[in-house]
Amino acid sequence: MDKLLIEGGVVLSGEVAISGAKNAALPLLCAALLSREPLTLTNVPALNDIDTMLRLLEQMGVVATRDTDTIILDAAGLDNPVAPYEMVKTMRASILVLGPLVARCGEAKVSLPGGCAIGARPVDQHIKGLSAMGAEMSVEHGYVHARSPCLKGARLFTDMVTVTGTENLMMAACLAEGETVIENAAREPEVVDLANCLVAMGAQISGAGTDVIRIRGVGRLHGATHRIMPDRIETGTYLCAAAATGGDIRLSGTSTSYLDAVIDKLMDAGCEVDATRDSIRLKAPPRLNSVSLRTAPYPAFPTDMQAQFMAINAVANGTAIIRETIFENRFMHAVELIRLGADIKIDGNAAVVQGVEKLEGATVMATDLRASAGLVIAGLVARGETLIDRIYHLDRGYEHLEQKLSALGARVKRVR
Repeated sequence: MDKLLIEGGVVLSGEVAISGAKNAALPLLCAALLSREPLTLTNVPALNDIDTMLRLLEQMGVVATRDTDTIILDAAGLDNPVAPYEMVKTMRASILVLGPLVARCGEAKVSLPGGCAIGARPVDQHIKGLSAMGAEMSVEHGYVHARSPCLKGARLFTDMVTVTGTENLMMAACLAEGETVIENAAREPEVVDLANCLVAMGAQISGAGTDVIRIRGVGRLHGATHRIMPDRIETGTYLCAAAATGGDIRLSGTSTSYLDAVIDKLMDAGCEVDATRDSIRLKAPPRLNSVSLRTAPYPAFPTDMQAQFMAINAVANGTAIIRETIFENRFMHAVELIRLGADIKIDGNAAVVQGVEKLEGATVMATDLRASAGLVIAGLVARGETLIDRIYHLDRGYEHLEQKLSALGARVKRVR
């Protein structure tokens, strides 16, 4: 199993390009199921989760053609509306095939998905919404079954803000009869990116990016070409890596538009941030100031950046309190950071991080995708060598991580 070996102590500098967003690409791949005409996606990142989703779609009858960062998906031959357990057990986003399949095929059988062990992420809101649209729903033997000859528009209110739930219901509503209104909808930029693609395919959607989305169903969707938005979490991760090391970097192909909460915290920590329409430059002080934060749905501070900020707070000046409100089991990286010398105390959904002068390299284990990124940042500033085990988590969400870090001067390599 691959591991990542980092020799810390290098100040990051230089420029790297940011890849397309994983969390936008996965639902966009599923959107191809809604049409018999090809959907072309560009700026697709090369990630394990993308490969898993493509294999899942292909076993349903979708033909996928890939050329560097472009994928053409042809779902004209869709004939197997089933997502088996062995193909979805490692990826939570597999549930996103549910809505498009029942809308297009009238039925779907989707295994309850797996993914990172960061807490309960139930699919009950997906089931509740599709039921309200007239689908006959059941959960048997670990599979969600959905059947409906014709979905009907409905008023849907989600009990909690759910990104994949909003995306699933929005896709299903595109081919439903009448108007669907999703209230308490997720406002994430990835939801807007999906809506923009669906509109390009002929869907009638308004309100994406707000908490009320309206979709008027149409008889069919046609093909389209869509460029995937830049990955805001990858962007934030590299900014944190530069901040922690006292670096000066420029990120191209990205924007601060989706990162207000993260940029504000980095500036509070003492960083200088300058942005153009498609690039960001960050210059960090020799040592950061601690910044407290509270995760919450967009546009508040993203839970997917919590581990990275715990890492930079671990070596910052002062004490920070981090409150995690999204997932109940998302402090597993704290134990690994403590192995590197961090001073962190956990109290329920809060972590108290007292900054220390330095971290010491050690062997640590990645527990989930974003926790892995936090450990990489810690390894970059730790004295000596840090060996990160189970980095298959990183390969799910960060394209060419070691190459990009090396381009910024980091001493990092993949080992077995």
